[in-house]
Amino acid sequence: MCEALQKYGVTPTRGSAFGATFSLALMVSCVPALAADQVNTGYFGGVAIMGYDPVAYFTEGRAMKGSEEFSYDWLGTPWHFASSKHRELFIAEPTKYAPQYGGYCTGEVAFNGATINIDPEAWAIIDGKLYLAYSKEFMAEFKARPSDLLAKAEANWPAVETQLEQDGFQ
Repeated sequence: MCEALQKYGVTPTRGSAFGATFSLALMVSCVPALAADQVNTGYFGGVAIMGYDPVAYFTEGRAMKGSEEFSYDWLGTPWHFASSKHRELFIAEPTKYAPQYGGYCTGEVAFNGATINIDPEAWAIIDGKLYLAYSKEFMAEFKARPSDLLAKAEANWPAVETQLEQDGFQ
């Protein structure tokens, strides 16, 4: 079982829908590896960054919920924006605004894993790149020493990405 879950004493229930869903989430969050065009769409949302506007982090300096009205499909995934202007900025340069590591938690990638659960309010822009995490507490730690964690995440991302792709999380 994944160390993070062991820490909290969480165990899936056998034979239940929750148990099946939890087991799937457990496999994803504890599996090392990823792929080039991975986009994290969360457990049930099917939209990048849980519907938050990736451009707003840069232009507004805050997390801002996007709207389905201003949607754009990129890498086979819908992205939502707060305005048509934000959507147009993204269309012109998607890699400038898209979160690193496909929107998976930077900390999990740094420790050779992936968690689908992120908090869109837990974010940082470092050297012009957007990074997301599963909690604001972790993001505070990340901001205190980004170079250490980013070096690890960069080294681990190709393997994590490949594993996610092999496991069907695209």
